Amino acid sequence: MSALAIRTERSPEELRSLAKAERDARVARRMLAIANALAGMSREAAARSAGMDRQTLRDWVVRYNADGIAGLADRWGDGRPPRLDVDEQAQLVEIILAGPDPEVDGISAYTLEDLALLSAERFGKLLHPASMSRVVRRLGFSRQKARPHHPDKCEAAQAAFRGARR
Repeated sequence: MSALAIRTERSPEELRSLAKAERDARVARRMLAIANALAGMSREAAARSAGMDRQTLRDWVVRYNADGIAGLADRWGDGRPPRLDVDEQAQLVEIILAGPDPEVDGISAYTLEDLALLSAERFGKLLHPASMSRVVRRLGFSRQKARPHHPDKCEAAQAAFRGARR
């Protein structure tokens, strides 16, 4: 099995000077490992000097050969897609803003558990209440809520009570 060839358009000295000027320490370490391998150091020793194993150095050499210095930068993905799509999130916002109907729903304010169940019923996507908390926060709602009030409250009786206490 033959060793993997490394691009030679840059000398080890050029790679070291580029590594010195590099702001990303991880990219700089990768450049130094490749420079050491180009300078004749064994692949294992070059990898160890940069804090990686030989296979990892090989993977970075493959990316360096394909994309040059730009290939040595980390490529982070976009992450996991959201469970609720944009339309479902918009519907959830409308549901939260409208609030529950106490006579129909039997509750005066939504809890995270209620919203998680509602998501399973409406969208067919079961979310844990902690996950629903992240969704609700991402939609711009805070954890605080208005205190619930009884639908049959009497404003006049409340005003009379407040007046009697003063």
